[in-house]
Amino acid sequence: MKRLIDLLRSRTKEIRTDGGAVRERSRVRRWLDSDFVQSAPFWLPPFLLMGFFVYAAIGWNLLLSLTSYSGFGEPDYSSLSLGNYWAMFDDPGMWAATRNTLVLLIVFTVACLAIGLALALLLDREIRFGRTLRTIYLLPFALSFIVTAQFWRWMYNVNNGIVNQFVGVFGLGPYNWLGDPRLVLGSVIFALVWQFSGYTMVIYLAALRSIPSDQYEAARVDGANTLRMYWRVIIPQLRPAMVSASVVLVLFALKAFDFLYATFDGYRPRRGADILATKMVREAFQRSEWAYGSAIAITLFVMSLAVIAPYLYNQYKRGNL
Repeated sequence: MKRLIDLLRSRTKEIRTDGGAVRERSRVRRWLDSDFVQSAPFWLPPFLLMGFFVYAAIGWNLLLSLTSYSGFGEPDYSSLSLGNYWAMFDDPGMWAATRNTLVLLIVFTVACLAIGLALALLLDREIRFGRTLRTIYLLPFALSFIVTAQFWRWMYNVNNGIVNQFVGVFGLGPYNWLGDPRLVLGSVIFALVWQFSGYTMVIYLAALRSIPSDQYEAARVDGANTLRMYWRVIIPQLRPAMVSASVVLVLFALKAFDFLYATFDGYRPRRGADILATKMVREAFQRSEWAYGSAIAITLFVMSLAVIAPYLYNQYKRGNL
């Protein structure tokens, strides 16, 4: 193989000119000397590993969702159908999990964006102890879902949780925040917003610091007050940061399984907090409906793809990829 490559590289074409003989590289030689081939030892191994363990697994999961596999024996690939996907329309639990997932996704994303923007605008004004406050606001994002879940389980405790003690000052409660179907989803969303609003704050703050100071001065010269300057000049320039943060937040909301698993000690959360991720794991591992669980997993994958694909296409059109 090495001798063959050396032979291909040695193929050249002689061209006589007035200046003498010029050796022009052949097409194969130019291809072998290209950056694509020269960098192959660096990108090819991770590409193959990613292709096998991620994309091949997704393809096999899609194929499995078209069978009736229940976890015993070998899957029967001779008769593939969309039966598991049609069964979702007749499953009340699927509709409830989808509704909870969409509510979690929308409310969580909007709340994180709004709170992160407010914090970023506050810290952008160089207030006293700004760096300390920025670290404090960002600290929850450094925690894992498991740690956050255990922390808020204690906070939401019916008997001695600090949340009930706080609302008790106003003569309210105590409330079963994680047991009442009317409160449980809102309680989960509040805890997740607490963890991720610091992340959006940092994204917005980085975008604010990249805006030239000349624009602030020009707005003041034109007579714009602080509120109008931010509303008309500054905030419209934060749209790229808002889009990037939104994509990350939506993806985190779709895979909030580990937070709910740790909060409710298993993949059977309280009624009102069941999402597609917990239902997927429950169908596969508790009810041994592996094919149906795979169909739910593909549904989650399509939802994630519907979010990330337009974003990646937009970045590609802008030349950022």
